[in-house]
Amino acid sequence: MRVLAAMSGGVDSAVAAARAVDAGHDVVGVHLALSRMPGTLRTGSRGCCTIEDSRDAWRAAEKLGIPYYVWDFSERFKEDVVDDFIAEYEAGRTPNPCMRCNEKIKFAALLEKAIALGFDAVCTGHYARVTRDADGHPELHRASDWAKDQSYVLGVLTEQQLDHCLFPLADAPTKAAVRAEAAERGLSVAKKPDSHDICFIPDGDTAGWLAEKIEMQPGEIVDETGATVGEHAGAQAFTVGQRRGLKLGRPAADGKPRFVLSIEPKQNRVTVGPERLLAVDEIRGIRISWAGRPIPDAVVDPRTGASARFDVLAQVRAHGDPVPATAQIVQSGIADDGSAGLVVTLTTPLRGVAPGQTVVLYQGTRVLGQATIDTARSLAAA
Repeated sequence: MRVLAAMSGGVDSAVAAARAVDAGHDVVGVHLALSRMPGTLRTGSRGCCTIEDSRDAWRAAEKLGIPYYVWDFSERFKEDVVDDFIAEYEAGRTPNPCMRCNEKIKFAALLEKAIALGFDAVCTGHYARVTRDADGHPELHRASDWAKDQSYVLGVLTEQQLDHCLFPLADAPTKAAVRAEAAERGLSVAKKPDSHDICFIPDGDTAGWLAEKIEMQPGEIVDETGATVGEHAGAQAFTVGQRRGLKLGRPAADGKPRFVLSIEPKQNRVTVGPERLLAVDEIRGIRISWAGRPIPDAVVDPRTGASARFDVLAQVRAHGDPVPATAQIVQSGIADDGSAGLVVTLTTPLRGVAPGQTVVLYQGTRVLGQATIDTARSLAAA
């Protein structure tokens, strides 16, 4: 099988490429240049896609004896990931740029080009597993190491994309074992720190970065009763669940911390309140996609305009805990464009769920699909 190995310059993608070579595949390495002005050096574990990363990927490919190329996807990355990130914050939502990158870049633009060039699959260092059902259709599942499982950020992949995905680290017992394997193979990235934070905001100052991209206007911060308790420099710089940096002029009556409950960009208003008001038990989602064939219960009945209710585990953060829930697909009443929407009723309330985040649905270890969160609320409060 001809395999294109996406090599980020990190230890996971290097070992994944090595395992693909060991499996007898015809492997070619490629590094994606995603920035027009990449920094030369990383700062510890901050940032990625730098010149240093491309060189680390090249050294790993050379060690493995495979061809290596650098492909410039910076314009596509800016349009589909960075610009989308800015637009979502302008609208008062909290996006997940890693989801968009996987959806639009690594498993859309890259995969499209790979297939056009005659490759059978794209190989990455993600910790996840693709299996086949009884009819041979692909399914996405969690990796063996739940601590490093990355199936959540792959929940945007479609059946057609999963058909061409190769995740050699699916059975890796731990990240430490992957590093040990890299050292045994003589790969120089064995001890390289993992990257974290948003790759295009390597200093981690999201609010400062957004302030340079979005026209911010000062406005009021109100409590849950509507009373003004402070001022802000721009509502778009906040996110639901935020506690730090509020700089409130009036403390809460009970002296306890307050958290961002909602953001209203049109009114340029931020509402804060006690932590208990962050708990939500109903999530409504738009832009649904299925990671493989939808289960029969998720098919909409044209007579009712809705599917059956089906049991799931719902996860709203990459490293969050999944919680029991029921889900239902409804044909109208959620998405403005008339497409189907998702209603998830949580058995265990979650706190700080923000519009713009992604809810991924599981049954056991299998990823069913995902939706972008449009609204989240407490049924009891409503």
